[in-house]
Amino acid sequence: MSLSSRVLRRGLLAAALGAVVAPALAASPVAPLSVMSTADPEAPRVVYDGLLVTYKAGTAERRSATTGAATMQRILRAPATASRFNATHRAAAPALASTRRLAIGADLVRPDRRLSDGELDTLMRTLAADPSVAHVEPNRYWQRLRTVPAATAATPNDPGFEVQWHFRAPDGTLETLAPDPGYPNRGGIDVLNAWQYGRGAGVVVAVLDTGILAHPDLDTSLADAGYDFISNALNSGRATDGRAPGGWDTGDWNTEDRFLAENGGCVFPGQQTNSSWHGSHVAGTIAQITGNGVGMAGVAPDAKVLPVRVLGHCGGTTADISDAIVWASGGSVPGVPANQNPAEIINMSLGGFGVCDADSAYGQAIASARQRGTTVVVAAGNSNSDASSFTPASCPGVINVAATGITGARAVYSNFGANIALSAPGGGVYPNDGTSGPTARTGFVWSAGNRGLTTPGESAYVGQAGTSMAAPHVAGVAALVISAAMQAGRPVPTPQEMREILTQTSRDFPVRPLRQIGVGILDAAKAAARGAGNAAGGDEPTAIRMAKAVAVNGMSAAQGAGTLYRIDVPAGARNLQIRTYGGRGQAKLLARVGRSPALDGSNAALTSSRPGTTQSVQVTIPLNDSYFVRVVGGTGGYQGVSVIATYSGL
Repeated sequence: MSLSSRVLRRGLLAAALGAVVAPALAASPVAPLSVMSTADPEAPRVVYDGLLVTYKAGTAERRSATTGAATMQRILRAPATASRFNATHRAAAPALASTRRLAIGADLVRPDRRLSDGELDTLMRTLAADPSVAHVEPNRYWQRLRTVPAATAATPNDPGFEVQWHFRAPDGTLETLAPDPGYPNRGGIDVLNAWQYGRGAGVVVAVLDTGILAHPDLDTSLADAGYDFISNALNSGRATDGRAPGGWDTGDWNTEDRFLAENGGCVFPGQQTNSSWHGSHVAGTIAQITGNGVGMAGVAPDAKVLPVRVLGHCGGTTADISDAIVWASGGSVPGVPANQNPAEIINMSLGGFGVCDADSAYGQAIASARQRGTTVVVAAGNSNSDASSFTPASCPGVINVAATGITGARAVYSNFGANIALSAPGGGVYPNDGTSGPTARTGFVWSAGNRGLTTPGESAYVGQAGTSMAAPHVAGVAALVISAAMQAGRPVPTPQEMREILTQTSRDFPVRPLRQIGVGILDAAKAAARGAGNAAGGDEPTAIRMAKAVAVNGMSAAQGAGTLYRIDVPAGARNLQIRTYGGRGQAKLLARVGRSPALDGSNAALTSSRPGTTQSVQVTIPLNDSYFVRVVGGTGGYQGVSVIATYSGL
């Protein structure tokens, strides 16, 4: 069993559930949204709506929602539960009703009143202790990642490709957007050279966000085929609870007092904002109409965007977003028509503070999407913190994307950490991607937007900066890779193969970042070429695979040469050691995660170059990833050397 309390401060959990469980299909009791404290002392309190309870595979509770409701009834009516609540909180456990079953098999249950932090802690632990329960977590609200808008000097006088530095080759060309001085472009992804292999035709990219606008530069042909998964009326803006067909963005403003948490709403003072039109900006980066003489370009202009509305006035709940992930990838969701346009790629530029694991609702939904062949791309977050503490950035199986700016440096706001796959243009805020100064409009990412403060108004083009902007660059390039493969008559890459293509063809950072933000910067041209079957990027496809604790013997190489090897390290491994021994001569051992190290060792993460052939590198807590190993000949080369990789914990 597992309990998702890592997002919460121990003993400071808050939400509402109860001791008397109604039948599985009973109407949910009317209760205001609940609030909990997060483990991040600087983060605001988080709004959420009931709990998600997942039962273990093979149990009667997993097969039947009615049986699940009866089990919760048994748990919460037990004398021990009543005694615990009375002794600890001097209160009776409140009433609880089941609301619906999610596509992943979890039950959403809601309370009849708010609970204190401590009461929720007690309740979650009581439910999680039952042998039939696999996982318990709050059905919390998640937000679009806050972006930094460009200076209020409005959009460029001639909005177009000329302001989209992020699509051009990183060749140092001076980029200028008045009134800024010029900045050399070292952060672009070289989209133009990628289009020779395909422009995304035949590929569907699902954008789980605020929905899409009717904009002259956006292809909205799948907007009606999309779906609005927001089930709460306050959040959706509709008159009643329930989901609705169509992926249109009707606005996500929350500036009215009815949205304040103190009034039973979902935001706190100081957090209220006008409508963001976030989903359209993301969709535009992926597939803005290109070559039409209007506005700007998209990374994969012939791909189709399937808009899935999951973020409204309050953001989006775990339950709604998890169901949307399943549906977008072609899975079945109770009460929702089948998706006639299953997505090869899902983009999620959303999230918040909290750890994601395989047993969570997000983790299960993403795993099911990957099993259907869908690649899931997510934004790392904009808190200048370790992405391992953010969701969905920390979910297993996602391609987690950090943000770089026009100089190729890490954007000042971007999250970082060992679980980031690669970086992509998210836009800088200050000159030369610095940490302070006047706003530099040249470095922002430009795409479709709207001038409406609440409901849609005049269409526009908007400059934004954030990892929300970086992720759709990767999603768009993933579409290019798939279309290149199809055009070349090759199989569509699996999610794992897609990750390897994107990371292995990425470009080394112009300046090595002080924080980990993946193996390099996205390179559209090399990724598309690799998708088409051409040799592009590094020589990773030629690597000889090694098995744990199985030596490769009899190696020889001349000076400055050496064979490339690969060891795939599973999750949970510890104490990775790679070593060479035996033979004669001079050998240098080089290793790197996700990419092959250069022969000169300039980009190697691990190096051993003692005199002779006995070399060793170690990693105490290795990543669940591929380690590429190169044994390079020193002066005079080497003969008859062996290499072996070992790790413990599995």
